[in-house]
Amino acid sequence: MPQRPYDERLLRQAFEVARRARDAGEHPFGSLLADKDGSVLREQPNGYKAGGGDRTAHAERLLASWAGMNVSLEKLASCTLYTSAEPCAMCSGAIYWAGIGRVVFGQSEHDLKRVTGAHVENPTLDLPCRFVFEAGQRPTEVVGPLLADEAAQLQAEFWKDK
Repeated sequence: MPQRPYDERLLRQAFEVARRARDAGEHPFGSLLADKDGSVLREQPNGYKAGGGDRTAHAERLLASWAGMNVSLEKLASCTLYTSAEPCAMCSGAIYWAGIGRVVFGQSEHDLKRVTGAHVENPTLDLPCRFVFEAGQRPTEVVGPLLADEAAQLQAEFWKDK
């Protein structure tokens, strides 16, 4: 799928959100939502708290929930969700149901699973988000993996110490 001139800049901004999450003790995932012109509407770090938090509080799911409640379906169809790692099946479903029309991601789910293994805090679903979106009735454009090596560093640094 075609890239936009600001895709890499906004994806790197999502990487920075992931770094801030990691520095705050969270898993290193971050997302942001931008309108069709590349203006950021909201940033969202991962919300899972190790040791008993909400295991469904992935950055993408939290951002999709916010978007669905605060942005019109018409506007969301032209918005892009930028995320440090490919949305899992749960997050892809939330993005689809919110009505977000485009996703740009860094690290693939397949590569994330290779890095995290069978870690109890991140039992990765090795299912490309494209498969979830293709099963839907409205189009969701997917760009990624993009800047995959940079994105993978976010995870490698974190999980090696776990």
